[in-house]
Amino acid sequence: MPTAPPAATAVLLVNLGTPDAPTARAVRRFLAEFLHDRRVVDTRRLLWYPLLYGAILPLRSRPVAQRYATIWRADRGSPLRACCEDLAAALAPRLAPLHVALAMRYGNPSIPSVLRSLRETGLRRLLVLPLYPQYSATTTESVFDAVEDELARWKLRPELRCIHDYHDDDGWVDALADSIQRARGDAPGERLLLSFHGIPERYARRGDPYPQQCEASAQAIAQRLRLAPDQWQLAYQSRFGREPWLGPATLDVLRDWARAGVRRVDVACPGFAADCLETLEEIAIDNAAAFVAAGGERLRYIPALNAEPAHVTALASLIERHAAGWIE
Repeated sequence: MPTAPPAATAVLLVNLGTPDAPTARAVRRFLAEFLHDRRVVDTRRLLWYPLLYGAILPLRSRPVAQRYATIWRADRGSPLRACCEDLAAALAPRLAPLHVALAMRYGNPSIPSVLRSLRETGLRRLLVLPLYPQYSATTTESVFDAVEDELARWKLRPELRCIHDYHDDDGWVDALADSIQRARGDAPGERLLLSFHGIPERYARRGDPYPQQCEASAQAIAQRLRLAPDQWQLAYQSRFGREPWLGPATLDVLRDWARAGVRRVDVACPGFAADCLETLEEIAIDNAAAFVAAGGERLRYIPALNAEPAHVTALASLIERHAAGWIE
């Protein structure tokens, strides 16, 4: 049997995750892991668990599975996992001899399983890159928690570096702005909406810098595109539960624009490194239908950067800077 290549120095790419299949059972397993995370839901467990197991998982698993089924790829399954695999594969030759590995915070391949595989091939230095351009404790810090939880069990820990965010990285901003410009072409929508995943307002009040970083990303992208203030807007999507979340809500903005006579809009999601349920189904299908129902004519979703060459170049440069001294 061939020997696995050495992984003395590795970069671990991590994204949120995905169910293993678009079925109620797989989605229930995925949601249970996701919604157990105290970084995601910080409600007292005595109050949260009865609601989670008594209502949310039994009632939400099947409808969410049906949503996944609308975007599931016949050849490769989960779009998020496929896009991230392509990104990791494209980065690998650019970063050699740095070993590139991919894990998911929830679901498979899990962070513990990938780290243990790297340990078997001699891991000594580890750089962790959560694929979230904007930092939030609900996402980025949760990845760091999972990495630390696993490494705490090791007798010999690798030297560890972590990339907290890249929300204003010039290479990333340029790549995203160029992608948006190409997608809009010679027939841009009347307005551009930059939609980010939301978090509860109280998380931001307690010091999570996420909204400030989203605003900085949006401003940088709009400046690159030379958009006037009335040609674009920032909004937040994917609300969950009844408490106040960051606003304005993406769906509310789209409906307001349609009722005000805006007929064609373009939507990009700068918080998502790879396309997933929240972009391909929530924005491109669900919100697009809502925009038309409110009086609009067309919503054009602009895909995430995924494994585009400019994205690969931007992330490779980011990784090389943070791995300085580890690789030639």
